[in-house]
Amino acid sequence: MPMTEQAPGAHHPQPRPRSGGQQSATVEHVTGAQSLIRSLEEVGADTVFGIPGGAILPAYDPLMDSTKVRHVLVRHEQGAGHAATGYAQATGRVGVCMATSGPGATNLVTPIADAHMDSVPLVAITGQVASKAIGTDAFQEADIVGITMPVTKHNFLVTKAEDIPRVIAQAFHIASTGRPGPVLVDIAKDALQAKTTFSWPPVMDLPGYRPVTKPHAKQIREAAKLITSAKRPVLYVGGGVLKARATAELKVLAELTGAPVTTTLMALGAFPDSHPLHVGMPGMHGAVTAVTALQKADLIVALGARFDDRVTGKLDSFAPHAKIVHADIDPAEIGKNREADVPIVGDAREVIADLIQAVQKEHSEGHQGDYTAWWKDLNRWRDTYPLGYDQPEDGSLSPQQVIERIGQLAPKGTIFAAGVGQHQMWAAHFIQYEKPATWLNSGGAGTMGYAVPAAMGAKAGAPDQAVWAIDGDGCFQMTNQELTTCALNNIPIKVAIINNGALGMVRQWQTLFYNQRYSNTVLHSGPEADGKQPSAGTRVPDFVKLSEAMGCYAIRCERPEDLDKVIEEANSINDRPVVVDFIVHEDAMVWPMVAAGTSNDEIMAARDVRPDFGDNEDD
Repeated sequence: MPMTEQAPGAHHPQPRPRSGGQQSATVEHVTGAQSLIRSLEEVGADTVFGIPGGAILPAYDPLMDSTKVRHVLVRHEQGAGHAATGYAQATGRVGVCMATSGPGATNLVTPIADAHMDSVPLVAITGQVASKAIGTDAFQEADIVGITMPVTKHNFLVTKAEDIPRVIAQAFHIASTGRPGPVLVDIAKDALQAKTTFSWPPVMDLPGYRPVTKPHAKQIREAAKLITSAKRPVLYVGGGVLKARATAELKVLAELTGAPVTTTLMALGAFPDSHPLHVGMPGMHGAVTAVTALQKADLIVALGARFDDRVTGKLDSFAPHAKIVHADIDPAEIGKNREADVPIVGDAREVIADLIQAVQKEHSEGHQGDYTAWWKDLNRWRDTYPLGYDQPEDGSLSPQQVIERIGQLAPKGTIFAAGVGQHQMWAAHFIQYEKPATWLNSGGAGTMGYAVPAAMGAKAGAPDQAVWAIDGDGCFQMTNQELTTCALNNIPIKVAIINNGALGMVRQWQTLFYNQRYSNTVLHSGPEADGKQPSAGTRVPDFVKLSEAMGCYAIRCERPEDLDKVIEEANSINDRPVVVDFIVHEDAMVWPMVAAGTSNDEIMAARDVRPDFGDNEDD
């Protein structure tokens, strides 16, 4: 088997406690709080993002003495959660965030829900009021276990100090195995203050938790037969391939079969963008070739993908002629949105490895797929409808060009974190992703404000790699206070604000579907303007002054002729965070586009441009 191409920083997976087995020889007499910090050290947590408060305060005292766990004091708990997510996505390790009870815990709900949607391994530790006060509406009490139950993989309420090591061990195990996800550990204040003993490893007892990783051999054989007999197959690759660190195996399978590969928004970097078999990203704003390939396919091999609505468009019209092979480690995903002809439950790395062997066996028996006619169609679409953009006629900056040049001038191995909206889609389209764990974004939840704290977490976890956050002027105003955290903790990220003076993606919808009535999407002026004044970007606040006030180096760029010089200046500064305010044209739109609720057959390559697929030549 080929070696797996691991995510940067993921070469030393966190040690996991054994289920049962020998206890450690020394038993320490400690408080519950000391037991918590010792447990974090034992599971290999090296960075915690958080803010102290009354109920969690007992844990912060022994944290001060730890030489193994670095705490990063954030400015808002949402920043702590997104930073932990960015750390996890960049390194492949479990991200950890910590907050106090009540509002501290509820401020973590958004990043926890975000991590749940994108299957990110996260452990959120919250303080809770004393166990006898739970349920009395005590000061700063919130039922965070109840609140987060729908958006966590599992959660725990700990009221006894002796349970802390076992629960922490279980939380890290659950978060990082099977389909990864967030786990909440809520600890009552009296459990942190009580005296207990600490020994490691604890006995883990999780009788109902047995993720299936090894796929069924019969299903693998069926899938291989379908692949070699298909005329128009597509490998539909989702984020699960990155989570399973199966990118090397994926490349072998793709080259072995010769089938086209499409990578979802969450899977960018799982397969090199530059590879000739790569036909782009599918979905609402996917490449025409990728969207059309899925529509015209006679076989879709879905690997760690979930047939989400942004990819399928109107579900009953999606890929009408395709048989479906659906491989996923989470059996609940298989058949959830599209019935699978060959369902395969298993870890993506093991599934793809077994598929390689099964396809090789088919080839040795003389069964090899002939995709010549299929590639003729794919290449015609790729040549006719490439991704592109127009330069603004008024000589202002094109947002697509800004993002494209940032990608081209960035150091090798740069990690890109994007906010949500137009700039996210442009960053997906116009930066090339060749390696895993170099693209971080909020895919499932679409959380504005994700980019700055996620970039911070990524840089904390992978300090030797450059990290660029591609953000919008709307997103940036939600979580930019974490730049203060970056400045004070020597986390020198770079932030590109794609400043078009508006909530860009919502404004695009208003342009296309609401007769250009720009209700509450204009950021650069008051409500009386109604979007009728031309924008020169958001100027209140002044992002340069704001960023300088937070300890960053800040530059503004308004002219295309200054673009490269400004980006190179940003790349040259590595002793503090850098923020570049790019004033871009407000009317740029994201194309291609499939309007919400419509069929992928209705894809528009550009405004008023409906692709002609020459269907008479396709069959």
